[in-house]
Amino acid sequence: MNPWFDRRALGALPALALFAWTALAGAPASAQAPSPSGAVTARAAERSVADWLVRLHDASRRRSYTGTFVVSSASGAMSSARIWHVCDGEQQMERVEALSGPPRTTIRRNDQVVTFLPEAKVARIEKQESSALFPNLLDSVDPAIAEFYGVRQQGSDRVAGFDTDIVLLQPKDPLRFGYRIWSEKKTGLVVKLQTLDTEGRVLEQAAFSELQFEAPVRMDKLAQMMGNTEGYRVEKAEQVRTTPAAEGWALKAPVPGFKSMSCWRRATAGVTESVLQWVFSDGLASVSLFVEPYDRQRHGQEAALAMGATHTLTRRMSDKGGDWWLTAVGEVPAATLKAFAQGLERRK
Repeated sequence: MNPWFDRRALGALPALALFAWTALAGAPASAQAPSPSGAVTARAAERSVADWLVRLHDASRRRSYTGTFVVSSASGAMSSARIWHVCDGEQQMERVEALSGPPRTTIRRNDQVVTFLPEAKVARIEKQESSALFPNLLDSVDPAIAEFYGVRQQGSDRVAGFDTDIVLLQPKDPLRFGYRIWSEKKTGLVVKLQTLDTEGRVLEQAAFSELQFEAPVRMDKLAQMMGNTEGYRVEKAEQVRTTPAAEGWALKAPVPGFKSMSCWRRATAGVTESVLQWVFSDGLASVSLFVEPYDRQRHGQEAALAMGATHTLTRRMSDKGGDWWLTAVGEVPAATLKAFAQGLERRK
């Protein structure tokens, strides 16, 4: 699969790695809904969807911490990583070191990312836009989110030694998944998150097993580590911002709740033709459409795959100008990706 399609680039870590990247996503299929414990505060009970999202977003941007988190899926797959996060005003930096699978260290400063692969001696430099993806939300929450998600307080719990509020973000249609979130009471930081399918079953879970706030993490030390690529072959991703219209693509009809967030033309190592990436979000869930000229040598049969909460759909498209290969990826139900694929059309 093209590396641009790899949502688990941080060592197989799903969406919560994007929350400061406090990556957290899915649990074993046997997991049950948490039982309320302790009194639910009136303030917590009265929060709206927008109130909760703003609180979670602010917590991810304003707190320094270190921690170990574990991600598991209903299929039994599991991974873990160590994270160091520090903030200084609007500047955000973090280091994520994979503790399972191939060695990998990713360091992010705002939207600039360097991934070190010590076994291959490769350092990949790229720009990642995560601001539109849950739980790393936009600075202002779109009021339209409340049209597609409801919120329900589910009591309290303890995670990694911290008292938390539990809140359920429940979709109002089958085009998106739900989220059960454990938010640290004092700071609002997400310490555990489950992604739920349309039947309410847990697809993925991620949670801190150990967490330390106000840890002595120095931004200058992380910046020094980020810039030290000596001994590594540096691969720099090339990308140019564009628009779907300029590239000749459009959707026949919008998928309810999903708005166009960005569009990029990206160059891929070893591939002559660049790849178009069109990103959509409903404020919580995200979908990326990758389009490139069809290549019989590289592209296999059309398929629909699922890994935890992440679904992938590949499809060959044809028009009078030639053949194209579409890869749709998102932490959404398969039907949502199908709606995007059926609506995408060539207009150039």
